[in-house]
Amino acid sequence: MTPILQPELWHKIQQFELDDPTATFSFTDRLARENGWSLAFALQAAAEYKRFIFLLCVTDQPLTPSHEVDQVWHLHLLYTRSYWIDFCQHTLGRPVHHGPTRGGSQEQGKFSDWYARTLRLYAEVFGQLPPAAIWPPAALRFRPAQFRWVDVSSQWLLPRFPFLWRRK
Repeated sequence: MTPILQPELWHKIQQFELDDPTATFSFTDRLARENGWSLAFALQAAAEYKRFIFLLCVTDQPLTPSHEVDQVWHLHLLYTRSYWIDFCQHTLGRPVHHGPTRGGSQEQGKFSDWYARTLRLYAEVFGQLPPAAIWPPAALRFRPAQFRWVDVSSQWLLPRFPFLWRRK
């Protein structure tokens, strides 16, 4: 579906290739590996990242990505030439900055509001609800979480089972 707002821009964003066809280890391969996602899920997250960036370009309102879309954005920012020159300058025609939270309850409320605004705008612009696998409800998006980089080649990761272990 082509959004009625700025169809030329939407087409350019859709055509933008995150994966370098000459690379043995592509952007989406890395995205999948670093997040423990299947390649199919990484490709879906990358497609939703493009939708989010489009939304940022068609509104003056601040928006907030889902965690999954944010992971794509963070990785794309590491590919500095691809992000700043090929994507922002040549595709979007403008810079799109990523700003982190400063923390605290006021920031939590602000980003929750921006996330709700993002979900509403997504439905308006694309004529459908965002996929829940990538865009969970705000209660899940902003649940307390502790993320850490772990080398899974040398460490085991076991899920916590609340009925077996209790936090002290």
